[in-house]
Amino acid sequence: MSLQNTPSAGRIHIGFFGMRNAGKSSTVNAFTGQDLAVVSDTKGTTTDPVMKAMELLPLGPVMIIDTPGFDDEGALGALRVKKTLQVLRKTDIAVLVSDAAQGMGACEKELISLFRENDIPYIVAHNKCDLLISYPVLPEHEVYISAKTGEGIHALKEAVAGLHTAQAAKPIAGDLLHAGDTAVLVVPIDTAAPKGRLILPQVQTIRDILDAGAKAFVVKENELENTLKELKTPPALVITDSQVFPSVAAVVPKDIPLTSFSILMARYKGFLHTALQGVKALHTLKDGDTVLIAEGCTHHRQCEDIGTVKIPRWLKNYTGKELHIKTCSGTEFPEDLSAFKLVIHCGGCMLTEREVKYRMNTATRQGVPFVNYGILIAAVTGILERSVELFEENE
Repeated sequence: MSLQNTPSAGRIHIGFFGMRNAGKSSTVNAFTGQDLAVVSDTKGTTTDPVMKAMELLPLGPVMIIDTPGFDDEGALGALRVKKTLQVLRKTDIAVLVSDAAQGMGACEKELISLFRENDIPYIVAHNKCDLLISYPVLPEHEVYISAKTGEGIHALKEAVAGLHTAQAAKPIAGDLLHAGDTAVLVVPIDTAAPKGRLILPQVQTIRDILDAGAKAFVVKENELENTLKELKTPPALVITDSQVFPSVAAVVPKDIPLTSFSILMARYKGFLHTALQGVKALHTLKDGDTVLIAEGCTHHRQCEDIGTVKIPRWLKNYTGKELHIKTCSGTEFPEDLSAFKLVIHCGGCMLTEREVKYRMNTATRQGVPFVNYGILIAAVTGILERSVELFEENE
């Protein structure tokens, strides 16, 4: 996958924050070398977060986010500040743009506190340094810049790159295979499948398997049995779409490891253990309890939509309880989860790991069990133990 085609969830998210008229948008434009944001001397020109995917050396594929002023006023200003706080959930690196001539005030200090509370590495960029007579010595991770003249912009880029600790790319399934192994991927093509393409977790898993030096066979569920018979050597792993878990499990021999794309994504996004604990709540649900089904993206609902039709049906059949189902999708996720007895989340393929963990932590802090689609479906179809046993062996 080229850098230009890297999905949003796979990009480093760099958020620019600060007060109105500190020069955030001008700094974004200077930082990227493009006119991404509208600039004006009028306070509050940026009214909503502006996002732009691009390649930025030396970081690679990034998502640049220009946010409204954190000191915005009035009812509309409060909404803009709320949007800014939402951006924090997905920010990997924060740049606080301050007016060097004015110095940092209460708003900037509050933002720094929020960065620290959310464990977000940050740089303070003291903008408009061209207006200063002298440059007092700055602490580490603070730089002087001028978005107007370009002074210090290169140093800012280097400082941001230095905050991004290069971590070894986390595997999705590659660490479960050896070079030369074969993995069979079961991909249903039904009315809910996107026309002419595979969904992101399937594409990412195929690439990860190839990077591991293994082979990936992609089949539909009705082709699986013949494929297993035709292979000279049994596959080292079978990965299936969660929705056909039962039929696939019936075909795959017990000695062949079996799991799902959704379970792999839970591990990849860092909440597999939490999800395995959260699914236990199925046994404590009572009539009248409310369950939240949350998705990270928005899409056209089909008649057999997994989030609004299939999972509620599975829940009712498995628990035997009359439950109230609430749903949310896209960037909206409730801050107050006290009304819910369980949160069931999608695999989170379109969300950054930081945002998925934010949602998970929001639930766990409030004592609300948190599980994802794959773990839930494996549990209600009776094959949870089999679908996660290979992770216990590896980890």
